[in-house]
Amino acid sequence: MKFGFVVPVGSAREIMAAAQLAEASGWDGLFVWEPVWGRDAWVQMTAAAVATEKLILGTLLSPLSRMRPWDVAGKSATLDELSNGRLVISVGLGAPDTGFENFGEATDIVTRAELLDESLDIITGLWKGPFAYEGKHYSITETDFPHRPPVPVNAGRVPIWCVGLWNNPRSMARAIKYQGILPSVRADDGGWRKLTTEDVAGIRAFAGDDIDIIVEGPEGEGSAAASKEWEDAGATWYIESLWGQQMEPDIQSRVERTLPAGPPR
Repeated sequence: MKFGFVVPVGSAREIMAAAQLAEASGWDGLFVWEPVWGRDAWVQMTAAAVATEKLILGTLLSPLSRMRPWDVAGKSATLDELSNGRLVISVGLGAPDTGFENFGEATDIVTRAELLDESLDIITGLWKGPFAYEGKHYSITETDFPHRPPVPVNAGRVPIWCVGLWNNPRSMARAIKYQGILPSVRADDGGWRKLTTEDVAGIRAFAGDDIDIIVEGPEGEGSAAASKEWEDAGATWYIESLWGQQMEPDIQSRVERTLPAGPPR
């Protein structure tokens, strides 16, 4: 089991300091939010990359439906080079209530799913070299410019963690094509419910052994005993977050108090 921490808000310098603290305190990864408008997650991760040596860095998450996939392909490969293969991209449909409509982004779930699928095809295709694509939303023709594009360090790819709605065939089929699953589960009434160890065991049986399963929870919930239960069920990452405290004025001091305690091994 590996352990990560989401810093929900912070300047590039604050994220850099948090990454140094996380690495020194035994965390395996540090993750940042990618908002519609706000502090740029890629600048934050770049600052963290140059200040650390082993820490995995990633977004949690990148809503590709509102992003240009060729931009994501280029900057992710560039940051992967800089960090020597320590980047992870987490992707999903995103939360429309975080400003999608305010900025004219697609909010329809079907459209966002189509854009996500096409974006993933393009990003992974461009990592391999000159690439052409024809889809419903995107059409690109092959180009050899620039002549020396960035190449991800690990087998020509950056690991992708994809949100997977458990027991939804289309969502799970998308997620298991990549390197990690961020599971979500709907309740019988159509709303969302908390993930259980039984869910994780079912996902592991469905997805096989060669994929990460990432569990996320609030700070303090992932005790050592609880983490062992998640691991026994098949999870490979437990990621703590402070989403509920995102708007608190002392959020940075909260991060500085939490990280030194280390992960709940």
